Formats: sequence, structure tokens, C-alpha cells
Amino acid sequence: MADAAADAPPLIFEPWFDRAEYEGRLARVQARLRDGGHDALLAFQPESVTWLTGFFTRGYGSFQFAIVPTEGRPCIVCRDVEDYYLDATSVFPDRALWTDTDAPVAVGATAIRDRIGSSPALAVEMGAWPLSAARLDALRAALPGARWADASHLATNLRLIKSPAEIALQRRAGRAAEAGMQAAIDSAGVGVSEREMAAEICAAMIRTGSDLPGPGVMSSGARAFHLHGGYSDRVLEAGDIVQIEVTPNVRHYHARFMRPIRVAPVQDGDEEVVSRLIAIQDDALREVRPGVPAHVPDAVYREGVLSAGLRESYTNKTFYSVGLLLQPSGGEPLEATPDATWRFEPGMVFHTYVLARGFGMSETIAINESGYERLTNYPRQLFVR
Repeated sequence: MADAAADAPPLIFEPWFDRAEYEGRLARVQARLRDGGHDALLAFQPESVTWLTGFFTRGYGSFQFAIVPTEGRPCIVCRDVEDYYLDATSVFPDRALWTDTDAPVAVGATAIRDRIGSSPALAVEMGAWPLSAARLDALRAALPGARWADASHLATNLRLIKSPAEIALQRRAGRAAEAGMQAAIDSAGVGVSEREMAAEICAAMIRTGSDLPGPGVMSSGARAFHLHGGYSDRVLEAGDIVQIEVTPNVRHYHARFMRPIRVAPVQDGDEEVVSRLIAIQDDALREVRPGVPAHVPDAVYREGVLSAGLRESYTNKTFYSVGLLLQPSGGEPLEATPDATWRFEPGMVFHTYVLARGFGMSETIAINESGYERLTNYPRQLFVR
């Protein structure tokens, strides 16, 4: 499964895609801006900045954003120490840099005024986590003639349809996820700590191409019956369930999956429960193809679990979109629930999962013209250590 060097993705401190891909993304955003009567988008969500311009730095949590005019090229506002990464990763050169002795919001306001004017109609990602209420208030005060409109989902909605190059990175992340799961299974056993397991998982995923270690959701014992546990110093005991979801990424494009692990001895009914979960997931995925409403496979999941008596209620979402995700983002805002009205489209990528009695079974899938491609390909069974 090793990749040839020629097939390796660009380095993380290079543009991750061809310039034409960034130009196409910019054109789609600018078309939406024109349709909405806006003069520019202020993109504060780190994923939006990277997706639109290529610019990536691990310092994305500082005050930075992209000014995306309806016509012309974007300008990036950020801290001056990111100059190297601007040169290395951004396909658009315009920038406005602030230093640690500056007032960053003032620099940003001046950059907007210089490029868009003093009374622009601004579409703003107001829901972006780096844009605090205080920063937004300060920008408004500095630009009293501007008109402000929330456009939190403008770029995000466009990112829901991935290009073949984006899905290729997620396919590679799927291979890193498979390596991580193999390490989880190989290292589990009585007397092994969750921390030691996590170290093996992280090492395997990093060596297979993941840019972050993970390991993702991981817990044992009583915590295995509850989502979003992280590894601890707890030592595995006989009979434990280990809930594990490996979450690697390649150039911060994610793929992930779950598999059920039981530390021997196996309990009565384990194999039956896991086999039923696999069958329910197979039934749900048979409904996944372009044009199908999301609530259709969602209902298959819920009805299958409840009718089998595996849970008394099922409140979890069953699909959620994954792609370019920068922490703390854990998923994209497209989810399958009973009242979901959206439909599957080619280019969408989802993590889809089913959970019951401490056991989880999930995959990352990419929607194509005829159905879907599984980006995570690992044996589907109960693993006993």
C-alpha cells in the first residue's frame, strides 16, 4: 500500500492544489457575491482562507482573514511572522501584515478601506470562531460607512462538493486511518494502557501520511458506552470494550472510521450485535446515491437499530460531511437527521456511523455518479484481543 514518491501530495508548506483549482474556487465565490449584491467577502474561518487562497500556517488561530472582492484577487490580513508561509503557500500575493505592537483590527480595517472603499457592502463569516464579538464590534466602529451581512455559509457550502484532487487527499487519509486501526487492534490487550495504545496509533498514522496524530475518539471500560472519550492512563482489563475512531488527515483533509474491539473474553451476544450493526449499515448504504434525500438512509439506520432492540432511542446524526478541517472544527455543517431535506450529490464526502451497546461501525464515503466510493477499506467485524 506504499505510495510511489511521484504520487506523493505536495509538501504542507507548498500550495496543495494547482493554481487553476484556486482560481475556480475564487470564481465561484465571486459569483455568489455578485448574486448577493456584495462588494467583498471577509473570510475569517481558517478553512475558508486556506481553501480560497492556499495560505496555510499552524498559527491560523491569530487574527487573520481574507478580503475577497467581487472582482480581482484576494488580500490576506495576518501577523507579520507568517510572511514565509504566505510566500510558500498562498497563490495570491496581496497581503496586509500587522506586528505585535500594532492594533490588528486597525490594520485589517485599513486593508478593507484601501481595497474596497470606505462604505462597502460586506459579506462576513460572522459565525467563524476566530471572529469574536469584540473584534467584530471593533471592525464596525472602524468602518462606520460599511454595510454588514452574515455570509457564514457562503464558502462553506461551496466546500461541501469536493474536487477529485481533494478526494484524492481524503483517500490517502483513509489509508492512514487503516494503519491506525491496525495499530489499535495489535496493541490492545489486558494490562495495556489507553495511553500506550494511543502512542502506537498516532505513530502508525503519522508514518502513513497523517499530518496530525489523532488518535480520535478512544475510550475503554464504562466510557466506551459514551461518545467523545479521549485516551487516559486507564489500563485495559479482561472483558473491556475499546471504542476507537481513528481520525487522521492528509493536508488537513480528513477520513475516519470506527471498528469494535473487545478485550477477551467475548461476551454472549457480541457477535450477533456486531453482525446486526454491519447489516443495518449495509442496508442504509444501499440507499446512498445522487438525488436520494438524506432522510432515506437515515431512517434505515434508526429503524434498523430500534427494531432490533439494540437501543431504546436513537438521537445521533447518521451522516456528516468531512473534508478540509482545521482544529477545532470536527466536521462540516451538513448532517443527516430525520428532518434533513438535502440530497446526496457527487463530490460530497461523509463519515457515516452506527452505534449500539458500546460498539461502533463507521466508514468515510465519497458520493460519485452511480453511488459511492468507500474511502476507508478495513475488515468489518468484531476484533477480539
